Order: sequence, then C-alpha cells, then structure tokens
Amino acid sequence: MPASTSVAPHPHPLTAAARLVMLALVAILTLIATRDVTQLWWIALLAVAGLPALLAPQHGLIGPVGRVAEVVVVGLAASEVAAVASIGGTVDGLGASAVLPYLAAPVIVTALRRRFAEGGALLAVAGATLLISGALTEVGGERQLSQVGYLAVCAQWLILAALGLYAAGALHRIIAVRAENKPQPYAEATRLLTQLRTVARQLPGATLDPGGISEHLLDELRTVAPADRGAVLSASGGGRLVVLAQAGVDRVDWETTLDADSAIADAWASQQAQTAARSQSRSHRGGDVSALIVPLVAGVRTVGLVVLEADAAQAYPPAVVSRVTALTQPAALRLEAALLFDDVRSLATNEERQRLAREIHDGVAQELVMVGYGIDNALATVFDDADETAEALRTLRAEVTRVITELRLSLFELRSEVDRQGGLAAAIAEYARTVGASGGLRVHLSLDESTARLPAATEAELLRIAQEAVTNARKHAGASNLWVTCEVDPPYAQIEVSDDGQGMADQRPDGRYGLAIMAERAERIRGRLEIRPRQPSGTTVAVVLGTSSRRDNVRGSAASEGE
Repeated sequence: MPASTSVAPHPHPLTAAARLVMLALVAILTLIATRDVTQLWWIALLAVAGLPALLAPQHGLIGPVGRVAEVVVVGLAASEVAAVASIGGTVDGLGASAVLPYLAAPVIVTALRRRFAEGGALLAVAGATLLISGALTEVGGERQLSQVGYLAVCAQWLILAALGLYAAGALHRIIAVRAENKPQPYAEATRLLTQLRTVARQLPGATLDPGGISEHLLDELRTVAPADRGAVLSASGGGRLVVLAQAGVDRVDWETTLDADSAIADAWASQQAQTAARSQSRSHRGGDVSALIVPLVAGVRTVGLVVLEADAAQAYPPAVVSRVTALTQPAALRLEAALLFDDVRSLATNEERQRLAREIHDGVAQELVMVGYGIDNALATVFDDADETAEALRTLRAEVTRVITELRLSLFELRSEVDRQGGLAAAIAEYARTVGASGGLRVHLSLDESTARLPAATEAELLRIAQEAVTNARKHAGASNLWVTCEVDPPYAQIEVSDDGQGMADQRPDGRYGLAIMAERAERIRGRLEIRPRQPSGTTVAVVLGTSSRRDNVRGSAASEGE
C-alpha cells in the first residue's frame, strides 16, 4: 500500500451544474420540436462527450478534446433535429434552436478557466460543424444549408456565445486591473521584506509572528476539517523541518526528515496535497488514522506544510481537502512574510553583534592592553621605596586584567551562535563551560534535546536568555556552583539556570537590567520567564516555551553531566 496518494483536482461545481441544466433544457426542447423520443439519443451522446472534460478539466489533453467533442456533437445534433422537426411540421430549419443552447456549456467552462483563446476555437469548430452538417443534410429535396431559418438560428446562437465569451474576457480584465490597483498588504510586505533581506546582507554592520500565524491557521482549519492533532511545519535547513505550532490534546513527535518515506516528504517535493492512511508521527500507537498534508506554497516556493490527523478512516474526502486548501492558500503568503521578517531580523541582529565585536576588539580592548603594558613598564622603573605607589600600580594592573577578561567574555558571547548541526543545547553548554571556567564556578549540565529543531530565531533568543542568566550568576551572585538544564522537544523548550549564590535581594542594578532584557526576549518568542529563589540559597532563572512535553514517545536525545 503506498504511503500517500495525490489529491486529484475535482470538477468545478459551476461547470457541472451548467452541463446538467443545459442537458435537461435541450432534452425538453428536442422533445417539443420533434415529438420523437428516439432523438434523445443525441442528448445521451452529449452527456458521454462531456464526461472527459467534466472529470479531467485541467488535463492538458483530455479536457480540451472533451470540449471539442461536445461542440461537434452539438453541431451534428442541431442539423439532425432541425431536419426531423421540419418533417414534423416546423418550418425552415428553426428546430436547430432546440439543441444549440447547449453550446453555452463548454464556452462557459473556458470562460471560467480564463481560456478565452480555447473558447474562440470552440466557436470556430461549432460553426464549421454546423456548415458541414447542413451542407450534407437534405430536407425536402434541398440542402439544409439553403434554409434561411437554419442559418439564422445557427448565426444567432454562435453570436450569443461569442458575445458571452467576450463579456467574460472583458470582466476578467476589469477585475485584474482593480486587483492590481487594490493594496495587497501581505504581498507588499513580502516584496519589501525580500528587498530588506538583500540589503541587510550587504550592510557592514509582533505583527509578523510565524508562531502566531501558524496557531491561528490551525484553529481555522479545525473548524472545517476533523483533526485530533495537527501541526504547521517549516524548513530549517539540512533537509529537516521545524514545528512552528502544534494542536491537539497529545503532543506528537512528527516526522520532520524530508528524505524519509512519508506523505510529509511527498507533499514537500510535489507541492500537492497528500492523504495517507497512516500517521506521520514517529511513535504512533496504531489503529485507524487518516492524515492530510497540505503544502503552503507562495508563488513557486514551498514555505511550510500543514499536517492534520484524525483517528478515523477516510476522514479527508475531496470536499474536506477543498475546504482546507481554500484556507491554506492565503495563509501561505502571510507565513512567508512572517518568516522573511524573522530572517531579516536575525540577519540584522547577527550583523550588529559582529560589528560590536569588531569595534570592542579593535578599540577599547587594544587600548586597555596598551595601558597594561604601560603599567608594567612603570613597575619596572620604580627603584626607590615607593611602596604605596607600587601597590596602587599593582591594583590597577589587576583591574585592567579583570576588564580585559570581561571584554573577552563579551566578545565570546557576541560571537556565540546556534550551530545548525550542533543544536541549541551544545551552544548553551559551550558557553556555560567557558564562563564557568573563567569565573571559578563548578558547572553542572543536564541536556535533553530532541532530534527535531526549533525555528532559528527562537533558538537564537533562547541562547541569549541563557547567556544572560549565566553571566548574571557569575558577576553578581557570588556563587560556587552553577546548574544549567536544557530541555528541547519542539515546540516545547525549557532552559533553567540555577546558582548557589546570595540570591536576588543583594544583586546590583545592572543585574536587574539583565533580567529585564531576558523578559523582553522571552516575550518576543511567546515564552514565559520565571525567576524564583533556590533552596537553601541562590536563584533559579527559567524560560519556558510552549506546554510541557509528554514523555511517552521515543525520541532521540542527548544527555550529559559535567563540570
């Protein structure tokens, strides 16, 4: 059994309704004009000719061939019905008007699909068929083509169909012009953010929230489709996806590898909605399940996937898929704009950190090094017993050494980033070990990170929060031990930094300023910052993102303890 199946395009409801109504109309008119039930075989032939175009309207060959077959049958039927109706007493070929109204059905289809050139070709084929069949059909010893009534009726319906096609084209052009002139906020945002991202890469130096947009989209989709669980996934690089938002009572360890044999990978590669009769979770417990995966495509680029699952068989028929795709199409552009915004913000932040690092290294740090050399020289030239002066110089030298150490740690903090291969836990562990070693702290690490990844912008903010908490403990707590816990199970994450120092009461004002910065960062990623005393002494700073994970799934994780 295949893992997934592509969802075929379904017939446009208006085209199906138009064909049924026109078939019923021409059947009634044919009976009235001929009073011969056997002539209804033309109606049956029309229905058969319309099936290919109805069932495969977007096929490059079947759809157009089916519509050509329809107009050919209409032309032949009009000539035959006109001949029979004339024999029955109707004068001068006017009986053709019983069948020709059906000509509007294939023309309407081409107008709805904006194939106006094909509509014109169909009218040409219909006119040629009417002329040829009229020339070959004899009525009362003369060619039907010589009947004025037959020619008038044919010309009338051909002109009406041509006028309808022209009106549809004119209306389409008017709508297109108005759409171009109407402001498109998200399209404009995407264009501007794309330009801004390009400019940001060249510089030396939340209204667009992917998580919020994804959560809102899931809420909308669950009102039109059954779903016991769902998620919005986005690309993170390295052939993997990240979870932007998740819905459902139980959290799910989704399959996020794009080279796996899954409907998720098929939907990403084909840009087509996929259905599957198996769960897209790596640890599903079994039972009946239906999965629907819809790609979020903005232009030609896939920006994400929506995954819906229900614990029932055949939960996503074509009608439900249609309702879901109607909501995901506009959401794709909104999500792309939000992801571009995050990308631009990340680029700007990274560039600014690099610029500050260069300025500190080339400016203040070098000047302080020179001051240290000057003090060394002064100490070397003191030949008398100026003990007080020498002690002051030694104190100043120690202070300069301390400042240089602080600057080096600041440079390390500015340059630290989350490696897309190593992960958030590895970046936090490296920083805690380095800072702990410089501050004489015993560092205890507890790392538990899933193979799935958080969005890059979220990981960057969590790293900065952890860095600030570790720095505060080193500078202000007077601690001997530092405990750092990192638990990442997207979209859930918890980073906790504890020390055994003096607590919050006696910390310096700049330490409290650091706490305010951490709170702002947590708010940006829709997380919550928790600050509480640690028993018997010290402080615990924790940032929590999302809801607590369920530990009933099998996940790849890395755990380590160290000092």
